[in-house]
Amino acid sequence: MLGQEIDVLGWFRILFVENEGMAWGAKIPGSYGKVILTSFRIVAVSLISYWLWDAIRKKSPRILIISVSLILAGAIGNIIDSVFYGVIFDSSLGQIATLFAEEPYGELLKGKVVDMLYFPMYSDILPNWVPIWGGEHFVFFAPVFNIADTAISTGFGLLVVFNKKAFPKDK
Repeated sequence: MLGQEIDVLGWFRILFVENEGMAWGAKIPGSYGKVILTSFRIVAVSLISYWLWDAIRKKSPRILIISVSLILAGAIGNIIDSVFYGVIFDSSLGQIATLFAEEPYGELLKGKVVDMLYFPMYSDILPNWVPIWGGEHFVFFAPVFNIADTAISTGFGLLVVFNKKAFPKDK
């Protein structure tokens, strides 16, 4: 059910949330915001697909091909959620969602993305002597994300770390 949490290792939990927007729940405002975001994702996947095809065709470095493949796979995963999740499930608020529901909760292109990986490594009240946030509740690494987000982040991280190998300069 929405909000249900399973403690795996204390600092790692499976937490079922539905993300209506993009990273950290940011949304494009307005009634067509979700359609605009999903359409942008579809265009981005088309461009990333072309980039991967071109990299393979040019026999680019393996690290570039792996990185772009991870980014593409993650983007496709999030698109699948965005496009179809709202039309194949009913609401999971207070109940377990029904697959292929007769009355789904959303419309095509307006679905939510399911996030579930949660790593609250530290969660406590900060000491009063801490400037600005002293005495307030603080969670270190509060974002909840999914496997598709992990693939995108890993692919991007590989491009940053192995930039010189992924994009060698022509001699």
